[in-house]
Amino acid sequence: MQVVNWLPRTELPFAAPSRPELLEPLEPEPEVLLSVAPASPADAPAQQAARVVERPKIEVPRPTPASGRPAAKPVEEAEEAPVVARPAPVPPPRFALQLLRAGRCLLLVELPTGESFQSRDPAYLLLKDMLRAAGLPDAPQIVGDPVRWPLLVRGTMDQGPDAARDFVQGFLSVQMEAAQCACLWLIGLPAVRFAGEKDAEAFNSELQIEGLGLAWAVPGLELLMEEPQRKAAVWQAMRRLMARWKESNE
Repeated sequence: MQVVNWLPRTELPFAAPSRPELLEPLEPEPEVLLSVAPASPADAPAQQAARVVERPKIEVPRPTPASGRPAAKPVEEAEEAPVVARPAPVPPPRFALQLLRAGRCLLLVELPTGESFQSRDPAYLLLKDMLRAAGLPDAPQIVGDPVRWPLLVRGTMDQGPDAARDFVQGFLSVQMEAAQCACLWLIGLPAVRFAGEKDAEAFNSELQIEGLGLAWAVPGLELLMEEPQRKAAVWQAMRRLMARWKESNE
């Protein structure tokens, strides 16, 4: 069985005594050192190249979007585009004005219903009363068609407040050149705003309009019917101006 030495764990009866040299521990085997001859100077570069071997650098491409466009910059690096606030479009004003002539006065009157005056309209009857009180003919002559704004339902033409003002003032200028006018009555807020460039605060006051001359701002006929207490202020303002058109009639 290729057993060289065998030692029992316990002493066997009637067995021969063991030899002492078999019980001594075995000596370790001596290490064998191999001598390496020094390399020649010619082999030094090759050995240095063998020791210093750099791993090639592998470029990993960055992922791009599916569309093929370059990836967007991070939020912190992206330049903030200036925000330009666009002015909100101003809707065109809506009004209807009728130009009338009574003696030497021209009257630009707001049409309360948007339609031309009828002989029995309450607003027209009130206007006749005002003309009689001012000493003017109470049957005014209609001058041209009503001025209705906006002019066009569709289209790209500017129909804002500035365009409406220019149109109304141009229309009045043409009519005032055709015949002399001692005083221009602006009756109603649209007439005051787009012919006299004033607001409701100018009611019952005199206005000097460039290119149109003297004007008188009067509240609208419908407003006078709804708030009769305003008629007293209208009458007082009328008395101050009455001399202007009375002198012209003489």
